[in-house]
Amino acid sequence: MTTYKSTYRASSILLLVLFVFTMGQMAIAQTSQQRLQISENNKKTALASFRSNLISEYALERTKLKEVAKLNNWKIKETLANGKKIELQGIGADGSPLYYETYSDEAGLVSRASTLNTDGLMGLDLNGDGMNVGVWDAGIALQHHVEYTSRIAIGDENSEVDTHATHVTGSIISTGLKKDARGVANKANVISHDWTRDKIEVAEAAANGLLLSNHSYGIKADRVPDWYFGAYTKVAQDWDKIMYNAPYYLMVTAAGNAQKSMDNDTPTYGKTADGFDVLLGFTISKNNITVAGANSKIDNNGNLKSADVSAYSSFGPVDDGRIKPDLAGNGGSVLSTDAASNTSYETSSGTSMATPGVTGSLLLLQQYHEELYGAYMKAATLKGLALHTADDIDAEGPDYKMGWGIMNAKSAAELLNNKDFTSHVAEESLQNGDSFSFEVTANGDDTLIASISWTDVQSSVVNTGELNSTTAALVNDLDIRVTKNGQTFLPWKLNPAQANSAATKGDNKVDPFERIEIPNASGTYTITVTHKGELINDAQDFSLIVSGVLMTTCSIDAPEVALEQAEAAQVTLNWNDSDDALYEIQYKEVYQEEWTTEYISVNSFIWKGLSLDQTYSFRLRTFCSQNIASEYSDVATFTFMGEETQLETLSALSADSQIPFNVYPNPAVDEIQLNVKTSDTAVYRIMSTSGVELKMDAATNSRINVSDLPSGLYVLQIQDFDVNKSTKFYKY
Repeated sequence: MTTYKSTYRASSILLLVLFVFTMGQMAIAQTSQQRLQISENNKKTALASFRSNLISEYALERTKLKEVAKLNNWKIKETLANGKKIELQGIGADGSPLYYETYSDEAGLVSRASTLNTDGLMGLDLNGDGMNVGVWDAGIALQHHVEYTSRIAIGDENSEVDTHATHVTGSIISTGLKKDARGVANKANVISHDWTRDKIEVAEAAANGLLLSNHSYGIKADRVPDWYFGAYTKVAQDWDKIMYNAPYYLMVTAAGNAQKSMDNDTPTYGKTADGFDVLLGFTISKNNITVAGANSKIDNNGNLKSADVSAYSSFGPVDDGRIKPDLAGNGGSVLSTDAASNTSYETSSGTSMATPGVTGSLLLLQQYHEELYGAYMKAATLKGLALHTADDIDAEGPDYKMGWGIMNAKSAAELLNNKDFTSHVAEESLQNGDSFSFEVTANGDDTLIASISWTDVQSSVVNTGELNSTTAALVNDLDIRVTKNGQTFLPWKLNPAQANSAATKGDNKVDPFERIEIPNASGTYTITVTHKGELINDAQDFSLIVSGVLMTTCSIDAPEVALEQAEAAQVTLNWNDSDDALYEIQYKEVYQEEWTTEYISVNSFIWKGLSLDQTYSFRLRTFCSQNIASEYSDVATFTFMGEETQLETLSALSADSQIPFNVYPNPAVDEIQLNVKTSDTAVYRIMSTSGVELKMDAATNSRINVSDLPSGLYVLQIQDFDVNKSTKFYKY
């Protein structure tokens, strides 16, 4: 077996400089060029061939459906007494009618996505602007609802407008004209389809660069025999095949509302009334995300205070013991758009309503990753990120009720922002017979968490009638291990025979996502990824996600500048060195408005071309990763006097500059006031805590408007001639 070790350098200077110069020009929408780039990574021939097969199968199935339905007096479409629409979509291997139904009952929208929005806690201004998401449902959404503002395209023009589809679509993209009905990604675009040809249409859309689709429906539980529950059937195989051949595409589906249905008389665990083993159809796919419903309470800072599974939400396990559902969306009634008119709204619930909240959150995370790094994540990375950062509930580890826990878009976004500083995200590939290793150092403050996620090949073995078959659907079985000083840490796993018991740690042989947690970690650890048996197709791509680590020893304290040497027409400035750092240097004549900016990787700078008796200013900050920077140093000011040049200190400045600098009120709501006088040339800057400039203007009076800033912590800098001061404030 060949072992290859990933080597890492915390700051890639060239990439970082390119990023700093181009970040203002980076597109955050999903452009046609980006969709083309995604498309080029797809297995186009395999997708085209598979789509052609699906079309042929669909034509034969529709003919057979009509014949068998007529023979058995089955209705093709039906509206139930509760208003729910169902439709005959297939015939199982044993001849059972497979009806699709929507999953509306009693649930809600995912939490924490709002922290990423324009007015959210993190101030990231993420709203899905220009991003595309597919919605397949019982029908199409009401296209001209006022909340959609022309951001919906109809994929099936002759389909019926459907209330459920309209509600789901609104949960993702509603503008928020009615505030409580605002969608998670309220500037995104939806392509709306009915469910009739879902696999065919998704295969085509994924081949053309679609990143995400929402499916808040599934097989009706009371019309199939017991062996269907938890079984890896052809429909799960088909969806896995689509996702494997389109590695950037991720399907998000509702778990269903069958917990109390009493439909499975022979579950893999417990009694029928316990509610386990009621997942069906494509919810059992390996590569998708299946969403449960939950009731939860979130505080004003986006922290989960309490949560439990909703009373209706379908439980796993699936027959081979995989962890399903994967995640849970926030429970509660959801106000969204309704199809009664272009201005109507309705409250609805169910895992159908939890799912679009998760889908919208995942779309925002794709948007954020593109904004930070100029590219979208593979589906395995996106799924792994969501499962890695989910809020664990009650007992440690995953469970068969809510998977890895409540979706936490805030934690996921923070992990992305801290990449190469306190976290690591990488898309790797394991060749047949090889192993992969990677060393990390725990940061000593947080639990060290290491995860691998991969889009697995569809299984060639599908269930056609065996009750509670334990045959694993996993094909390429990767393994992650973390070691230190002879001790090996293992991933979480669940036992379907003890479905209500807490997770244990051991060799996980069934899940295409594995996560290891090491509380109170300290020192250096080695992460190793291997595989069992032979890899189908001789290789397996995987995503590695690590948090709670120190990827660099770089310090984000503001540097202290000193004048090392002065000679004819130049000075040499230096500052305290920081390992693996990139320095952003800004310098100018003191009365100039604009700074000249350079980037270097050493802790000294020779400033040439100076003139006698001219006064100059200099400041710098440290970049420890692409997104993590220190505050600027105090401005170093000097009048060039040849070899006699000296930096001026605060004690040499005016008495007014010695007044302690702060702002009030702090926290602020609409404006802040300064406690120092400023001249007519004074300038203020408001920065994020990671060093990104958000606002700059003249500070000609003591009041500064902050009403347009999202809630959060900020740094205020005042530059007034040769005086530079900074302080922090919080904006409600």
